[in-house]
Amino acid sequence: MEETPDGAEVLDPFEIRVLAVLAEKEALTPDNYPLSLNALVNGCNQLSSRDPVMALSEEAVAEVLQRLMQRKYVNGITQAGARVTKYEHRMRIKWSLEQDKLAVLTILMLRGLQTAGEIRTRSGRLHEFKSVADVEQALQFLIDKYPPLVSKLPLAPGTKEPRYGQLLGGEEALAREETAASLGGSVSGGQGTRIGALEQEVAQLRRQVDDLTAQFAEFRKQFE
Repeated sequence: MEETPDGAEVLDPFEIRVLAVLAEKEALTPDNYPLSLNALVNGCNQLSSRDPVMALSEEAVAEVLQRLMQRKYVNGITQAGARVTKYEHRMRIKWSLEQDKLAVLTILMLRGLQTAGEIRTRSGRLHEFKSVADVEQALQFLIDKYPPLVSKLPLAPGTKEPRYGQLLGGEEALAREETAASLGGSVSGGQGTRIGALEQEVAQLRRQVDDLTAQFAEFRKQFE
């Protein structure tokens, strides 16, 4: 597990996406929350309200959930008589966040760098902010936490409003995102994300082949 100099845990882009989707769906579809693995995969790969758009397999999301449960970010719930485990996030508890702060953090996790005005426009269904000042107040709370969860970026050339970014992936990841945004792209999106997803799937397939090879070797021993 990687940590920043101030002791904060660093999450990878897939872990951030899974947590954000859980928090989003908790607010948007409370009747279907906690989420099944299938619903969570669909939410992670959703084409709207996502930057970057991802293409995660069910196996990849299941592995991410195991890591997050080990680190107490997620709970797995198996209800009596139910065949499917469902999952809920623990961000509200882990970081002592009220819904307005959680809504701001979730939008930044789902959609990358944004101004306070953009966050207010996009967070309506998670939390209704009466003004941009209310969003800025929530952002300042997240900035002032130790370790901080959000960072306020310097004004980009030609812009009038500062943008904000979440720090769950570490300051280096935020700096790469800022550089990519200034160049008109998304460093964690597009080809980079697809390659990351493919690499994860290849690693899973290799493990499965190793397991099958070992099982076959055991099977052969019975006839030798």
